[in-house]
Amino acid sequence: MQANKTLITVADDFGLSPLVNEAVEAAARNGILTSASLMVAAPAAADAVRRAKALGGSLRVGLHLVVVEGPACLDAEAIPTLVNADGMFPSDQIAMGFRYALSRAVRRQLAAEIRAQFEAFAATGLPLDHANAHKHMHLHPVVGHLMLSIGRAFGLRAVRVPAEPKMAGQARRFGDRALYAWSGLLRRQATRAGMLTNDAMFGLGASGHMTPSLVQRLVDRLPDGLTELYFHPATAQDDILRRHMPAYEHVAEFEALLKTRVPPDVRLTSYSDLI
Repeated sequence: MQANKTLITVADDFGLSPLVNEAVEAAARNGILTSASLMVAAPAAADAVRRAKALGGSLRVGLHLVVVEGPACLDAEAIPTLVNADGMFPSDQIAMGFRYALSRAVRRQLAAEIRAQFEAFAATGLPLDHANAHKHMHLHPVVGHLMLSIGRAFGLRAVRVPAEPKMAGQARRFGDRALYAWSGLLRRQATRAGMLTNDAMFGLGASGHMTPSLVQRLVDRLPDGLTELYFHPATAQDDILRRHMPAYEHVAEFEALLKTRVPPDVRLTSYSDLI
């Protein structure tokens, strides 16, 4: 019997920390993790690439585009309106969103940085499985358009749409409903660009708290179609993770990837295997 329920599991922030990389490798070898999203300018990116290559293709890797709260690829002198003197994007998503929308000069620098990140990924030699953006900034129509149009030249064929449906028994806040509706714009952009997208995604409302019990419950009740579950696993917390995500349960998310049992009616796969 062919499964009507298809599941992709993705670890974000691959390359941010050696402890993230350790968890990704272990979960790919011994758990249900099929894919990871690489931050190409992050401190441990080279270690992440080495580990991914050691897995011999069993871990699919995509680009985790960083255009907010993280390191840029280009030098600060090349994109002075985007980053500080240390080459870091600011954390204020709303302010950055307005700048991306309102300034042509900012958009030119943004396009150059997005291209540089795709070029850096291509230089790793890893096949490009998918793309998404840190903090889901590709939901911004300018960022989404540039990611799709530039990415296509680098072989991009699949994109995450952060569309999280209501779970049974879950109360939906106005912001959750608005974000779900807004994700439709990205889906239309991706469809016009000929990209494969997920039908549903889980991990947004419980970001940083995808614990073993929650993940098992989600996997047991997956909707029909293509679902992506995304995670932030690590084998422990270090200074980098405590600084950026102090409340996240990184180890619990790692454990969820090791302990979750996938029902026989669910096909566990990756974007590349569906294209």
